[in-house]
Amino acid sequence: MTEEAKPSEPQADPAVSVVGPGDGETIILGTTRMRVLEDGSHTGHRLAIAESVLAPHTQGPPQHRHARHDEGFYVLSGTVRFTVGDKDHDATAGTLVMVPPGTPHTFANLTDRPAVMLSTFTPDLYVQYFRDLRDELADGRPLTRQTNIAAMSRYATEPATDLA
Repeated sequence: MTEEAKPSEPQADPAVSVVGPGDGETIILGTTRMRVLEDGSHTGHRLAIAESVLAPHTQGPPQHRHARHDEGFYVLSGTVRFTVGDKDHDATAGTLVMVPPGTPHTFANLTDRPAVMLSTFTPDLYVQYFRDLRDELADGRPLTRQTNIAAMSRYATEPATDLA
């Protein structure tokens, strides 16, 4: 006696993550709007990805170094000024900037137009830093340089004080 084969129901692959244009976690940090596309929960915490929109004349964080993760920036539109040590690089759309651990860096949008970039964090350690900053602002506290540095320190990051 044989059993008739039943058509199987299509099943979503639990390893696949699809984030649509309006999806993702939004984090507002002053004049920067970040959309977390992957927080590491679908990559075994090996990789996180975020899209950031920097309003015109947005200053970035204090120049800093990450001890435990690489950070990548792909400029989608506009111009972003990356300062790496004592060198400035004006990155326009289509430019990729990769920052390995230990390298001092910061970024800013010095122009009159918004800039959009895609950032990667390998591993995902640094995404929680942005959430911490959001929570600081939500409590009505100002985002001071000291608050920013304190949050960085929780994620194996320190200011590049030798370049300040």
